[in-house]
Amino acid sequence: MEKLKQRWGVKSNWSILAILLVFSINGSFATLVAKPITAYLGISPETTSAWVYWPLRILLIFPIYQATLPIVGWFFGQFKFFWAFEKKFLSRLGLGFLFKKEA
Repeated sequence: MEKLKQRWGVKSNWSILAILLVFSINGSFATLVAKPITAYLGISPETTSAWVYWPLRILLIFPIYQATLPIVGWFFGQFKFFWAFEKKFLSRLGLGFLFKKEA
């Protein structure tokens, strides 16, 4: 627990628990949201090969997860942590320009 506190820069056990809860809840939420979106697009396991359906679904879940992570984090009082997490993660993907301030 102490290693996580140090690594994530948090001070309390509640913060660690909240962060872990946010990761898990947001993962479930993103998969739930992706299901009706794929259905709306006419992509389902019945009409599409599993080799196509699952990669498309996973590609859809990824941006939903990233977009909703700070929002779910806010509900648990961890917005600051998850906003910093998102900026760092997206910067590593080469999307850091989204957060750069213009002079």
